[in-house]
Amino acid sequence: MLALIAGIGDLPPALVARLPEPPLVCAMDGFEPALTPDVRFRIEHLGSFLNDLHARGVTRICMAGAVRRPVIDPAAIDTATMPLVPKIQAAIAKGDDGALRVIIAVMEEAGFAVIAAHEIAPDLLPPTGVLTRAKPEDWHKADAAEGEACVVAMGKADSGQACIVRVGCVLAKEDAEGTDAMLARFFEAYDPPMADNPLEYIMDWGVSAVKTVKDLLSGLEEIPATADDGILFKAPKPQQDRRADLPLIGPATAMRAAEAGLSGIVIEAGGVMVLEMEAVRQILDAQGMFLWARPRGDA
Repeated sequence: MLALIAGIGDLPPALVARLPEPPLVCAMDGFEPALTPDVRFRIEHLGSFLNDLHARGVTRICMAGAVRRPVIDPAAIDTATMPLVPKIQAAIAKGDDGALRVIIAVMEEAGFAVIAAHEIAPDLLPPTGVLTRAKPEDWHKADAAEGEACVVAMGKADSGQACIVRVGCVLAKEDAEGTDAMLARFFEAYDPPMADNPLEYIMDWGVSAVKTVKDLLSGLEEIPATADDGILFKAPKPQQDRRADLPLIGPATAMRAAEAGLSGIVIEAGGVMVLEMEAVRQILDAQGMFLWARPRGDA
């Protein structure tokens, strides 16, 4: 039997829809998945929760959806979880990737097989190559290499899995709020509200855009004050355990990338899942944008 520990977002429902039999849906207190949980648990009761899964006949666990590290109440730790406290404390002290590694190890030591979301739904990993009518230009390929280097550095610091790059400059980096939030902030920075007077709007936009780019690029004033031809680059962290927290994009990401004025999206082939691939393709095709599933290290 499979237990799906469901976090926030559209991935858990997508997995359930692809499974031949319903899983046992579990959710940590403080997180409301887009599914009705069969079981809720607290991190302070992790030992009891794992014992309960054994009693229910669970042999496999899949973790899917966004979950942030919880605050632990030492007074709430139960007897079954007490032996796990040093490992839980070590997990909480690490970054997101390190914490997931520890939690996966705890589950495996308890006798469960931990499987990845893309093992349940391999169709969520698109094939390698350009998946839209529009194709990346040579400068987009150079920006993709810059994006890969940026995400590798971010991953080593456990600080994100995505960035926006234009003409060799990183304009924005993902933080704990996620890719869509980064794109929304970027859109706001580059697309201020239209003024009543169009001429005034154009002049104001030029001033504000130049100021924004100066701030973002730390004085690289030779870069034009526009997001045109920029890309969203997204990839897993280096050395990431791909059984949890594999990056994901979907229609909302495509829409926000279009709103932000980007030319396309580059994802690491085999390392980023795509929800509703056909909807993503239609959005990008309608905007003349590209989606490129790029092998790591591709020139």
